Amino acid sequence: MRLLGAVLAGGRSSRFGSDKALAMLDGRTLLDHAAAALGAHVETVVICGRHVPGMTGLADRPAADMGPLGGLNAALHHAAAQGYDAVLTTGCDVPVYPDGLAQALIGDGAAILKGQQLAGFWPASLAGELDAHLAEENSRSIHGWLERVGARIVERPEFVLPNINRPEDLERFTFPRLG
Repeated sequence: MRLLGAVLAGGRSSRFGSDKALAMLDGRTLLDHAAAALGAHVETVVICGRHVPGMTGLADRPAADMGPLGGLNAALHHAAAQGYDAVLTTGCDVPVYPDGLAQALIGDGAAILKGQQLAGFWPASLAGELDAHLAEENSRSIHGWLERVGARIVERPEFVLPNINRPEDLERFTFPRLG
């Protein structure tokens, strides 16, 4: 199975107070950490919602300010056009992607990690369905989309992912020990 990785990075970072994707952690941006962590599990990584030198950036689709679904929609269409079977996603504020998480998410249809709706598996065949969803009158929330496609909720407590929403979250963050 060909997997495209997509880091969803088009948010406003309102709780963080500045662009959290560019916040520094151990000498690298959160965005760099997220892309590298996801990259270990996929063929290629794209950044949704912004352009970053040296990385493939995709504009949110159909327009900016659509929330995470605009980035996911761009990734699904890119995946379908480039011959990928599915997309694995993460947020730009999640600097780790544990071994085994991809395998837990991959399956029949869409899936997310419980409590971390941006950590997901999305068949590329959902691109047209997401176009239709975004064209309708709805809140465009990820929760409505999950319900529409009947996404599996993967409950795996060993895959607790950090979510850095505020500067103090970044200050407290330490990388998990391996082994």
